[in-house]
Parts: sequence; structure tokens; C-alpha cells
Amino acid sequence: MGFSFQCQARCRHTQARAGTFLTPHGLVETPKFMPVGTLATVKSVTIDQLEATGAQMVLANTFHLHLQPGEASVAGAGGLHRFMGWKKPMLTDSGGFQVFSLSELRKITEEGVTFRSPRDGRMIHLTPERSIQIQNELGADVIMAFDECPPYPAERSEVMAATERTYRWLERCINANQRPNEQALFGIVQGGVYLDLRVAAAESLAELNLPGYAIGGVSVGEPAELIHQIVRATAPVLPAEKPRYLMGVGTYREMAQAIAAGIDLFDCVIPTRWARHGTVMVQGERWNLKNAQYREDFSSLDASCPCYTCQNFSRAYLCHLVRTREILGYTLLSIHNITELIRFTQRIREAILGDRFVTEFGHWLDTPTE
Repeated sequence: MGFSFQCQARCRHTQARAGTFLTPHGLVETPKFMPVGTLATVKSVTIDQLEATGAQMVLANTFHLHLQPGEASVAGAGGLHRFMGWKKPMLTDSGGFQVFSLSELRKITEEGVTFRSPRDGRMIHLTPERSIQIQNELGADVIMAFDECPPYPAERSEVMAATERTYRWLERCINANQRPNEQALFGIVQGGVYLDLRVAAAESLAELNLPGYAIGGVSVGEPAELIHQIVRATAPVLPAEKPRYLMGVGTYREMAQAIAAGIDLFDCVIPTRWARHGTVMVQGERWNLKNAQYREDFSSLDASCPCYTCQNFSRAYLCHLVRTREILGYTLLSIHNITELIRFTQRIREAILGDRFVTEFGHWLDTPTE
């Protein structure tokens, strides 16, 4: 079993589409939200609980797994799937975003990046070739090219240099990939908030005929409207016959607008991060369960939600767990939040298939006024 992407339906009024992405570990129905399992675990959630959320593809982080436990340990276990017990598709990012977030600890050259490990202080040299080698050993279905993620805000000259270097590094990643039939290498479009740089980068990457494409360097501090502009300008330039992945985005409005522009896949740490702070998403709203209003509220979190949390526990109980910092609270809120975002993309998929996308989700497509 290799890789293929099939478009099943397109929206008549937008660029939204529903499709299937076939990988060696199974099928991903798009559009789809993908939970983040940074260290080969989606925080506080077991594999059985994760499967029950409807998750079809999970992420892990090359940078963090390289630091601990090391790719050799993961490979010794038979790869990420066996290491963490997840049998469905997986994706590993290249470590680029994490490395470039260490602005005080790293040095960038054409060869790669040298940085001081935030875990033990040792110096590490990461190149495009080394990133791909690590990902080859980790064994995920989809691997990401090593890229340079410019900060926001940044001067045009700085962003242009990073975008051009990202392309050169992508060419090296392609040459370094030793498992092209087992692992699909996705290229990443950079370009900051400069739309002409984004379009040019997307056009250049499209010529390489990669298995898939990602839009990176968003959700790094820029306003939401700039994210929408970037996606609307970039996504249509990417090949229609390949999956398109928007990195680091996971809110209702941002996902809906990106889907309308033609995006298929999303990831974000929001579901579990918010859960650890007592925050849940309920039909697009953000609730803080620490608030006193929930202490005597014995209704379910969301009666329409099929998740384990909503079917078994009251808001009052969840409020109690959060206020007492019980670990179970983090688990139950994570289960719901992950389910919530996956259900949202699943409902959009069904609406696209039924030619109802704009009718049912048009209110998320309007630019907010606040």
C-alpha cells in the first residue's frame, strides 16, 4: 500500500473539497483535524481513548523525540506505531519550528542549524539530511521537510532569505529520503505575511511533484485575518491532486476558512493544552470550567456530543476535577476537546459531500468584526 489522494466532492461556491488520503497505515478522510502527540503520546489520553475520539491521523515531534528517547530507541521498538501502540497513520514534523523558536540558543547557516539542547544543554547540529534521517528511523507515514520558519514580524528581506533557504533545504531533504515508498515527504510553503513570496514559493514547490504540501509559518503571532489571507492566496496554487496541510491551526473559524480555500489537513495543540487549563470547546464556544457558574450545574457538557466525557459526567463534576487539579480532569477535557474538533471537520466533510457547506458553515466564513 502506497500513497494516493482522491477528491470525492467539491463545493460549488468555494474551494472546499472532501477527499481521502491513503497511507501505508490506512485511510484519512479529509478535511480532518489531527491531534498532536508531541512525545509519541497525546497528553493524558490513552490509545483506546484517542481512537474513540474519531482520530485517524496523529502527529509526533521529530525535535523532541530526538532529544528523548532518541530515534534509535524508537526504531528499536519497530518504529513510532509500535512504540506508542497507534496503528493508524502518523505524521512527524521536521523539528524546524521548534529549533527556530529557540532564538537565543541557535545559529543558522546554509548547512543547517546548531542549537543548545533545552533538555541537557549539549550542542546539536541539525541539517536537512539529519532531520530526514531521524524521521526515516521514526517511521511515520508522512514526514516533513526541514524548513526555516521566520518570526512575526520580520522584514521582507529576512523572510525572503528564509523562504529561499527553505527551498534549497527541501531539495536536500528529497535527496536524503531513504524510504520514499513508505514515507511521503511533504514540502512546506514559507513566505511570512508577504503574499507574493507565498505564491512564488508555492509555485516552486508544486513543480517538484511531491506527495503532499503544507503551509507553514502561520499562527506565530500574526492576526487571524493575515492567516486567512495567506491561506487564500497560497492553497489554490498548490496541486489539486495532492493533500494540502495547514500547520498549527485548530480553531473553528480558522479551519472553516482554510477548508473554504482548499485545505485538507490541520493540527494544533489547543485541545490538550486548553484541557490542562480547565478550558473546553463547546460548539465553537470557549468555556472556562473553573468558573463558579459550573459548580452546581449537573447537566452534561454537551448533550449532542457522543464523547465519553459528555455521555458520563456533569459540568459540576468536571468543574470539581479542574478546581482540585485532578489528573482525571485533564483526561476528560482532552477527550472532549479532541472529539469536538474532529467532529467539526467531519461535519464539514459531510456537508461538502452533500453540497451543503456554505449553507451550514457560512457563518464561520465571514470575517469577524471585533
